[in-house]
Amino acid sequence: MRADATNLADWIWMYTPAHFAEKDVEVLHAFLRQQPLATLVTCGAEGPEATHVPMAFHPEIGVQGILRCHLARANPQWKTVQSAMPVLAIFQGTNHYITPSWYPTKQEHGKVVPTWNYVAVHVHGRGRLFEDQAELIEHLRTLTNQNEAGFPQPWSIDDAPRNYIEALTQAIVGIEIAIDVIEGKCKASQNQPERNQAGVVTGLHGLHSPESLRMAQLVRQRGLK
Repeated sequence: MRADATNLADWIWMYTPAHFAEKDVEVLHAFLRQQPLATLVTCGAEGPEATHVPMAFHPEIGVQGILRCHLARANPQWKTVQSAMPVLAIFQGTNHYITPSWYPTKQEHGKVVPTWNYVAVHVHGRGRLFEDQAELIEHLRTLTNQNEAGFPQPWSIDDAPRNYIEALTQAIVGIEIAIDVIEGKCKASQNQPERNQAGVVTGLHGLHSPESLRMAQLVRQRGLK
């Protein structure tokens, strides 16, 4: 691990065994759209900083696409994002605790331990600030439209008074991340024998929670044939 704080995104890499790696670009891009809330990680003079912010993904811009978000001007983290500074954005999806009691092999030899299944995508890139009012308003419009799309009567930035929106832009700072690398990890019991995977699916279904049912579906998709 390098100690140079300016290379934060160069040394924070996600440990990903081959059977958990997700390398399909279309799948990764879809995940960024479906799970827009990210943890923005930067490193300033006093160490790492993190803020949870929704991000808009623009795959058509640049070589591998860009991400755009904004921070409150009162949040000092934006000061650590300068032109071409490395940043890391962490997106998380479905996750669930997995008890070894669901594994049939527990009864056979007992050599089992708990684990946690999860889906995550790390985006490494270079950040720049944007503070132009027109650019900020366009960013807010895009971000809002993406997240309002599923509502029967989507709210639009144009529904609010123009001077009100313009005033709000004075209180935020835009951040654009030019994507260098996207890492995807889907840990869904792929390293377990099929009978254990089946036990996990049954156990998760028995919990009847939205998260357990989502994970059960993922284990079935990724492991069971």
